[in-house]
Amino acid sequence: MRTLLIPVMAIVAVMVTSLSLQAAETPVLTIYTYDSFASEWGPGPAIEKTFEAECACDVNFVALDSSIGILGRVQLEGPSSKADIVLGLDTNLMKTARDTGLFAPHGVSLDGRTSLPVAFADDHFVPFDWGYFAFVYNSEAMATPPTSLKALVNAPDDIRIVIQDPRTSTPGLGLLLWVRSVYGDDAGEAWASLSPRIVTVTKGWWDAYSMFLDGEADMVLSYSTSPAYHIVVDGTDKYRAAAFDEGHYMQVEVAAMLKNAPQPELARQFMDFILSSDFQSVIPTKNWMYPAGKADLPEAFDGLIQPVEARLYSPEDVAANKSAWVGEWQRALSQ
Repeated sequence: MRTLLIPVMAIVAVMVTSLSLQAAETPVLTIYTYDSFASEWGPGPAIEKTFEAECACDVNFVALDSSIGILGRVQLEGPSSKADIVLGLDTNLMKTARDTGLFAPHGVSLDGRTSLPVAFADDHFVPFDWGYFAFVYNSEAMATPPTSLKALVNAPDDIRIVIQDPRTSTPGLGLLLWVRSVYGDDAGEAWASLSPRIVTVTKGWWDAYSMFLDGEADMVLSYSTSPAYHIVVDGTDKYRAAAFDEGHYMQVEVAAMLKNAPQPELARQFMDFILSSDFQSVIPTKNWMYPAGKADLPEAFDGLIQPVEARLYSPEDVAANKSAWVGEWQRALSQ
């Protein structure tokens, strides 16, 4: 009996070893992104499934609490970061990210592959979606929302708004730049005037939006595309974005590959995949933004506001002035 078991055990051992080697040989592409992108209701799972079928690899999305947190993580880890790609920075963070020296040229041709309303050409960053920041309100509770940023700043004190912190949130940083682009050197005074209407400043977008949905605020800083989510998922059009006369600040979200990426070839393959229809078609109804590449939009996007002007600072202007403008914001809100 013992002599019969020895060959069987040897066969089992060979099979286990073979399976272990196969598992070990499957390359893993690690992508740092923000939590809503990687969540089960975000675009991450569908993109992961499609790319894995193409690359014969495992895609590992590492969910972090914010876009700013993504950059902070790779800065902390430095050249030894496990990440191959970061996905979720935006143009306001590009100069700071580039200056770390941690990112590599992507080698992707952007010519004719993007559908952005502004020119975009960069050898390190590939855009994957875009949108406009906006204040969202419940039309059943607020019949006449402010029609401009200045009207919001000077609105009655009983209007309650929730915003995000520009030090930890890209929407919060977007609002900071929006106010600065409209008010210039008077931005500090504008923040001081707006302050009594701010219920709280949250670390991230979801905390603020949840408070709004729970009725703790009349308006929340979000995106002009947010109402499309409620139309498609909730079947209601009561949530709307207020159109402001001065125009709206724009966000372009981007991805980049790490210079010391553990899987450089897979990283380059994914960077090119970003502008494919398989990736871009998921963006409108999973990330609820406009696709940076060419993809059809759902009917729910037809009635969204169309800003009269797209406001956008260059990455260099943001990097040069961000610290001073954040300080201005802090001083104004602490008065």
